[in-house]
Amino acid sequence: MEQRKIQVSANIISALFGSFDSNIKRLEAEFEVSIINRGDDIEISGEAENIERTLNAISSMTKLIEAGENIDEQSLGYIITEVRENKAEEVDKLKDDTICMTVSGRILRPKTLGQKFYVDSIRHNTVVFGVGPAGTGKTYLAMAMAITAFKNGDVNRIILTRPAIEAGENLGFLPGDLQDKVDPYLRPLYDALYEIMGAETFIKNMEKGAIEVAPLAYMRGRTLDNSFIVLDEAQNTTPEQMKMFLTRLGYGSKAVITGDITQIDLPRGKKSGLVEAVSILGDIEDIRICTLTNKDVVRHPLVQRIISAYESYEKNNKKEVK
Repeated sequence: MEQRKIQVSANIISALFGSFDSNIKRLEAEFEVSIINRGDDIEISGEAENIERTLNAISSMTKLIEAGENIDEQSLGYIITEVRENKAEEVDKLKDDTICMTVSGRILRPKTLGQKFYVDSIRHNTVVFGVGPAGTGKTYLAMAMAITAFKNGDVNRIILTRPAIEAGENLGFLPGDLQDKVDPYLRPLYDALYEIMGAETFIKNMEKGAIEVAPLAYMRGRTLDNSFIVLDEAQNTTPEQMKMFLTRLGYGSKAVITGDITQIDLPRGKKSGLVEAVSILGDIEDIRICTLTNKDVVRHPLVQRIISAYESYEKNNKKEVK
């Protein structure tokens, strides 16, 4: 049994320890150590290897707190996972990557190494596929990058699109014109735009034509120059629709295609355009395929466990079918 003592600034002790010391209690349980706070000192007792991991975790937590981030259950779980895999130094670099600031003043950063790879891929490639489960930030980060490119003058407009595929609900009898009927499909895109850009700025740019939110069918026959284009829910495109979309790309444009291949709502027997595109285009220069996993989920921690449970269930079912 060994003991190490470190000093931590008094102004971050509360955030570090968490409500009712929940963060420290979790570190104690995960790394099998004892942690005691005495003023500005933190004493850690346990096996040497476990103490070292705990110190790495506390260091990562401290740096994120100093950068203005909150240490919640999800972020602490991610830090612990990466520390176990000896990636603490890489996690520390996340705090240095600022994408943009929301209208409320919140700084948007990638929260996981998978998200960091995704964001960097968007920066350095013309076409990027973001494939992964719900809650990994695929769409939100793509839209943050689109807004940043627009504000920096890298593109003249933002185009956001989705295939209008029903996910079990029939929207055909909703009142209104065609736009009113497809708006429910596009609502998540509007919500993200409002949060990042602000409703007033969004509406002004929408009226000027600088921002367009439309169903995928509206893209046919167009050439999209100097645009940042985000195709969301791409798992619900057919191969023909995906090819149509990708060939809309014009000069000075960038496209991000996001989707979750475990949530395909196409009619039975219809192949997903996203699945096909990923298998066909992966080796082409200036196209990057980014695969996010349940480790990159940044919603409620329960979402991560739900995704893992479904993955296990599907794997077991495949084995039984064989």
